[in-house]
Amino acid sequence: MDGQRAPLLHHRVDGPPDAPVLLLGPSLGTSLAVWDAQAAALARHHRVVRWDLPGHGGTPAGVLPTAPGATTVADLADLVLALADRLGAERFGYAGISLGGAVGAHLAVHHPERITGLALVCSSARFGAPEAWRERAALVRAEGTGPLAAATATRWFTPGFATTPTAGRLLADLRAADPDGYAACCDALAAHDLRDALGRITAPTLVVAGRADPATPPAHSRELADGIPGAGLLELAGAAHLAPAERPQAVLTALLDHFGAPSDDDDGDGGRQARGMAVRREVLGDAHVDRAVARTTAFTADFQDYITRCAWGEIWTRPGLDRRTRSCITLTALVAHGHLEELALHVRAALRNGLTPEDIGEVLLHSAVYCGVPAANAAFATAQRVLAEDTTG
Repeated sequence: MDGQRAPLLHHRVDGPPDAPVLLLGPSLGTSLAVWDAQAAALARHHRVVRWDLPGHGGTPAGVLPTAPGATTVADLADLVLALADRLGAERFGYAGISLGGAVGAHLAVHHPERITGLALVCSSARFGAPEAWRERAALVRAEGTGPLAAATATRWFTPGFATTPTAGRLLADLRAADPDGYAACCDALAAHDLRDALGRITAPTLVVAGRADPATPPAHSRELADGIPGAGLLELAGAAHLAPAERPQAVLTALLDHFGAPSDDDDGDGGRQARGMAVRREVLGDAHVDRAVARTTAFTADFQDYITRCAWGEIWTRPGLDRRTRSCITLTALVAHGHLEELALHVRAALRNGLTPEDIGEVLLHSAVYCGVPAANAAFATAQRVLAEDTTG
């Protein structure tokens, strides 16, 4: 295809215009929003380009012929190259999920001079029997993508994640997909088989698998990692097919490590983000942080990144005060402003930071003098509820 004439994939560009380019490819049935949880942080070090498959998100189905059996992964790769050419990206890093990963692997085999690094997330060298994909394509052409939603939820997500707002938004993308575009992508998956060509990939490669992924099981990822010279393999517990949505921080950390970001020894955003996330988990607990990260959307991603880098990566990590003292200060500030929901969270954090219930009571009593009795009264009620839950739990 002529890169100046080929129809462009719908895309979004984030990050400094002079930064190394990193393309992010989506999975079948999703839009570029599948990368929402990672895009903001990656864009601090890269010019991040996310794109939509034909018939998905903002890309019309007609950017490629949609006749049954006409579309291949090579066709999709040509569209990606046309997009890179239009953006002036002669060389670029590439990360893709499932079908998006297959596009990246094809590029790495057939256009190795363009790829600086490759990450294949929940992907495969061959996505199962071709006939199953042709049957799915025929079903979607006849009835649309609606009938696929229930079965897709069990492939994309673990049971505990399938009812979250993030899962709901991604499934809405599936329902909104153009049937002809979705079916054409199924045809591409049916014809895809790179098993004999994996040894030709020379780009530094990371393979990421979800241990609970029924669509591209870990064995598929191991085949990729074993076949690509020097490839690394990361298997994530608690993740099914859309690992970037279900385990967003783990995937982000892996991508930052693979494609390059300031190390923890640097005073850069990458180091602050990594340190901040570690301290945030230590103080607030994994369960709370996992819930917060899972709820991250395109609207809240920048704020979550800001809180992790600045509050947790800069302030809570400073050496001047220990965490016990910082907990005392935090409790007092939350009492003063009446932020009772946050107070409950930080009462639990204070216990992790070494305060006893008696210590917490002293902090609240002291707050009564300087913040007011009504504020302290509400604070005592909140703290008593949390401490009772901690004792009985």
